[in-house]
Amino acid sequence: MTDTPYQLGASRTLWELVTRRAALSGDRAALLQDDRTLTFGALRERAERVAAGLYGLGVRPGSVVAWQLPTRIETVLLSVALARLGAVQSPVIPFYRDREVGFALRASKAEFFAVPGEWRGFDHAAMAHRLALELPDPVMVFEAYENLPDGDPSILPPPPAADDGTAIHWIYWTSGTTSDPKGVLHTDRSLLAGGSCLAHALHLEPDDVGSIAFPYAHIGGPDYLVMLLLYGFPAVLFEHFALPAALDGYRRHGVTVAGGSTAFYSMFLTAQRERPEEKLIPTLRLLAGGGAPKPPEIYHAVVRELGCQLTHGYGMTEVPMITMGAPDDAAENLATTEGRPPEGMEIRITADDGKPLPAGADGEVRLRGEAVCRGYLEPAQTAEAFDSDGFLITGDLGHLTASGHLVLTGRLKDVIIRKGENISAKEIEDLLHQHPDVGDAAVVGLPDPVRGELVCAVVEQPAGARPLTLEAVTAQLRAAGLSVHKLPERLEIVAALPRNEALRKVLKYKLRERYAPDSP
Repeated sequence: MTDTPYQLGASRTLWELVTRRAALSGDRAALLQDDRTLTFGALRERAERVAAGLYGLGVRPGSVVAWQLPTRIETVLLSVALARLGAVQSPVIPFYRDREVGFALRASKAEFFAVPGEWRGFDHAAMAHRLALELPDPVMVFEAYENLPDGDPSILPPPPAADDGTAIHWIYWTSGTTSDPKGVLHTDRSLLAGGSCLAHALHLEPDDVGSIAFPYAHIGGPDYLVMLLLYGFPAVLFEHFALPAALDGYRRHGVTVAGGSTAFYSMFLTAQRERPEEKLIPTLRLLAGGGAPKPPEIYHAVVRELGCQLTHGYGMTEVPMITMGAPDDAAENLATTEGRPPEGMEIRITADDGKPLPAGADGEVRLRGEAVCRGYLEPAQTAEAFDSDGFLITGDLGHLTASGHLVLTGRLKDVIIRKGENISAKEIEDLLHQHPDVGDAAVVGLPDPVRGELVCAVVEQPAGARPLTLEAVTAQLRAAGLSVHKLPERLEIVAALPRNEALRKVLKYKLRERYAPDSP
């Protein structure tokens, strides 16, 4: 067989892609973890045995199977096995607890629930059985950490046939903050489209070695798996990512491509700065990720200090990959934009009334394309999320450059309205990152009886930094050219910004709650 990645990309189901890659590269490594290696051929063979074991438990095509598992080879095997059966799988981030997990089980009407038992000091099995007693419909709980269900593949029905792209096989969950999470509906086709965008943008080769340091239950999990299957290279899996402990895995396996999100870039930079005389990961040539805004200074620091390229992209649970920077793009584009969309992804920038705006004009980002989800579990949420032309309304703000690159300038809820003037939190954050005594920063609007909202900068300082004052911060921002009406009126210094456990995205709602005038 001589299939190229682009021909493999014509696969219409995840299982078809798995089988085609196994036929092409059966003896090549696919997944690496600690001292273990799983080849593409073994991935297919073992996944069929796991699928048979699941079939013996009662899992059938269309069965809803929730799983809350860490990033392990076994987790990938279970997920691929469920794809082989044509089940509907509902991945749940392993750090979620009773409220979020219980909601996901109820809303998805899960029939089966796979958990790791006790993991990192928390008894997931006990939680699962406790929640099962509260559910209106029965759910079978089983553990899937070291041991997976096993059976004879001869008992299996035929693999799921390719459909027209409308069959829902995945329910992912937006992170709930002050409200319940949303169940996001994906097809194999939408996830394959997202993974293909990532793979083709990064220009990877079969001799690359990737890495998955984020929860595999995140929407980025299948994105990355599709990329491995398209190009036939392996990835190192990290069950728990922490530096410097994880560095041994990167170095031992010769990782060439790493990343995750902006927070991961910052953690690599911090580790590099502790020993600037040695390259942190000798084989590393590319950091790539998304999930949170990237200040331009982070790009320049990575290239300068880590000695590798940095490409950043734009995605969300609803659309796993929207745009991605390419390693051979101009430095200015890589530093200041989110890259360009792939063929088939339409980006429309609209005014408040939904009318399209020309290139260069700021407005709301709306999306249409094969990688876009089919909607939400709740039909009313789906109706609200799409406009009359079928574009997903993201709530993100930005513009397209003349070259087709997307520049994100913030979110609608991140626009601070001070005395009737709109202020972009991201603009201030990007400038704050240029200050040597700022490790990370988040800017939020707080209620104010006179101004409507005041601008509050919350700063995380690196080790050994000089104490910051509001006067010093505003002086730096004014010197950088920030308009006076956008200057912060309040500065808070924190040991660590609150983040989620998936891609370490800053949780601004917690900052608003903490520093609102009525807060204790």
